[in-house]
Amino acid sequence: MLNRVILGDNQFFGINHMSEEKAQALAERFRDITTITNVIDIAYNCGIRGLMLNSNERAKDICDYLRKNSSRYTDLSLYPSIPYPHKYANLVTEKGILTALKDIVISDNTFGGTIGLLAKGGFSIFEKDMIKLMQILIDIEMKLYRDLNIKVIFLQNIVTDLLLGFGLQDVFINYSEYIKDKYGVEPGFITMNMPKLVDFLLDCNIENPIVCFSFNKAGYFMNPDIESYTNTICEKKFRPMVMSIFASGIVKPKEAIEFICEYTNIKSIVFGASSKQHIEETNKLIEQNMPKVSESMFS
Repeated sequence: MLNRVILGDNQFFGINHMSEEKAQALAERFRDITTITNVIDIAYNCGIRGLMLNSNERAKDICDYLRKNSSRYTDLSLYPSIPYPHKYANLVTEKGILTALKDIVISDNTFGGTIGLLAKGGFSIFEKDMIKLMQILIDIEMKLYRDLNIKVIFLQNIVTDLLLGFGLQDVFINYSEYIKDKYGVEPGFITMNMPKLVDFLLDCNIENPIVCFSFNKAGYFMNPDIESYTNTICEKKFRPMVMSIFASGIVKPKEAIEFICEYTNIKSIVFGASSKQHIEETNKLIEQNMPKVSESMFS
């Protein structure tokens, strides 16, 4: 079952799509891991039991903290978003794609671990087998989240939408199967074009897929338009998880939640917040407005 309310992590990493000044202020504020864990504690004390976490450099410190304090967070579910695309993009720019990928496999593993990964196909996989390469990169990314309670493993939107643009059905199908078989959890997909992705996943015979996407009254980060999003939510069989609900501050909290909660098919709401007041206010508004449905609807 998906958590109905999930704390997002953009604020921890200095991300604000509307204001460079606000982004810089967030980066400075959350430079210390203790400041981050204090916000996680505030959300946890409010009853929020889901945390979405992008696999960037700061995520290591957060995961280490959660492992060290596992007795406190026994029922906290993580929603990793992999991979961290900027890491790969920078390496590819510097070294070229084949050298970069080889370096990633070797540098992120012990000698024994590297041998085990390469046993899946040898270095020839970099040139011939995209599926084996994908599995190796998933395993490398997921080492970060070892021994934590994982609910869904999301494919990050830059990668999802790139693969969607190329129409690579085999990659989506194999990603879904590998996540289920290897990690025993659900695969998920983050996208900036939800209507197109949902149709594509259903064409791949991926049943009732979990899709995370921006959804707000302003139409912010919603491609191509609000109408296509609302039609897809109402008409297609998938599990919607919404983010960017405040449109980087364009939409006020009460207005944002009331808009989202008109759509009873929405399974989960992801929101980022950095203050106790904002977290408590948002969580209360969701509880007041989100339809009371049976747990089976969230599965």
